[in-house]
Amino acid sequence: MAVDEAKLNDLVGRIVGEFGAIASAPLVVLGDRLGIFRKMAGAGAMSADDVSEATGIRLRYAQEWLNAMAASGYVEYDAAGDSYRLSDEAALVFVDENSPAYLAGGFEVLSSFFHDLDKVQHAFTTGTGLGWHQHHPMLFSGTERFFRAGYNAHLVPEWIPALEGVDARLRAGARVADVGCGFGASTIVMANAYPKSQFTGFDYHPQSIETANRKAREAGVADRVTFRTAGAKDYPGEDYDLIAFFDCLHDMGDPVGAGRHVRETLAPDGAWLIVEPFAGDTVTENLNPVGRVYYAASTMVCTPCSLSQEVGLGLGAQAGERRLRKVAEEAGFSHFRRATQTPFNLIFEARA
Repeated sequence: MAVDEAKLNDLVGRIVGEFGAIASAPLVVLGDRLGIFRKMAGAGAMSADDVSEATGIRLRYAQEWLNAMAASGYVEYDAAGDSYRLSDEAALVFVDENSPAYLAGGFEVLSSFFHDLDKVQHAFTTGTGLGWHQHHPMLFSGTERFFRAGYNAHLVPEWIPALEGVDARLRAGARVADVGCGFGASTIVMANAYPKSQFTGFDYHPQSIETANRKAREAGVADRVTFRTAGAKDYPGEDYDLIAFFDCLHDMGDPVGAGRHVRETLAPDGAWLIVEPFAGDTVTENLNPVGRVYYAASTMVCTPCSLSQEVGLGLGAQAGERRLRKVAEEAGFSHFRRATQTPFNLIFEARA
């Protein structure tokens, strides 16, 4: 066997770097849970003693955690003063949940993958699936926190205005269904922006619906938001002006059947908003850092979720516009277009 030493060394070097990234992920979750990032945000240079005192954690743990974060470049270290600092930029990533750059929830999602490894292995070897509800709870909370940042940044300012006439309709007062709503982040963002409209979030996962209702009360929008346990093919109601599927259509076993139900429950001039992970139509187009994350998440979560349901189409998180268009057309929608996009999402509008 002829081995290219340069190629081997490059691969080993990259993997060592990834070992560090993977090993740091649970430490970020710890820093988030213990409030270390929050205490360091805006505080300037802090010694390990300062961090220990501010957070109530033992000094020796504070020292080791801070060094690990400094080695990852998440925290800045000043050797002269033997101090640590969380930059304003890092605070946007780890602390400010309203920041479009907030990513702390993503580390929760990644941590859930390891908790569910045995379950996914079983699905691989038996050909079965793994339902969303069967995953570790960190997946649910992490998903809500991770995607909420994008919804805060883009949903009302960009995505809804990109749909024909929908923004004006919501401002005047409309009926909206948010299907696959999870903890209700997208529903609550819309309800805050459009106080004259009524919103109903649907999800088949009862625990998510319970959390969503609590979050609606905490956000002060319970007067115009209701969350109910229901699936994408049987949620109740009709004549919705807008039906939204945020980052969930590809998780469904029968997305065409779900689309047909959308068509049946949509008002004659209503719109179906479909937000999906950014993807090209070919594997080659998706071999990039964003596609890498989405393919991994799709392998651990999205594809097993779809394969656990009837039909089990298994679109995956990197379905791409061509396959999504086919789903909408088979569901009976004659108009389908890419309304807008971000580096992480494709936003589609479908109409009957």
